[in-house]
Amino acid sequence: MAKTRVFISFDYDNDARQKDLLVGQSKHPDTDFEFADWSSKEHLTGDWKAKIKAKLAYVDVVCVLCGKNMRSATGVAHEVTIAQEIGKPYFLLAAYQDGCFKPSTARATDKLYKWTWENLKNLIKGDR
Repeated sequence: MAKTRVFISFDYDNDARQKDLLVGQSKHPDTDFEFADWSSKEHLTGDWKAKIKAKLAYVDVVCVLCGKNMRSATGVAHEVTIAQEIGKPYFLLAAYQDGCFKPSTARATDKLYKWTWENLKNLIKGDR
């Protein structure tokens, strides 16, 4: 059975370490999903929206890792908007115990979930 493919959207400048911890956690033996890690410090050139759409088309769900500076993370806001436009399911995961914010383009009804192993597995399965 194919593993669920997950795209991680995160604030590269402020939450790269948390993203690394999330990817590391996915190495757990009972993991039935895999992260598509296309992180890049460099800005995408050309039609970057088309490039993000192509990446999102490859995955099953988007995990938006929400940190303390999420309000100013314009790249994440754009990725969330694209996910919404193409109907790709996504969820918001708190990168820290407290002080986390939703991206500016998140819907008012989007819940910010606590990062636990059980929550992560359930959210990827669609329990949200």
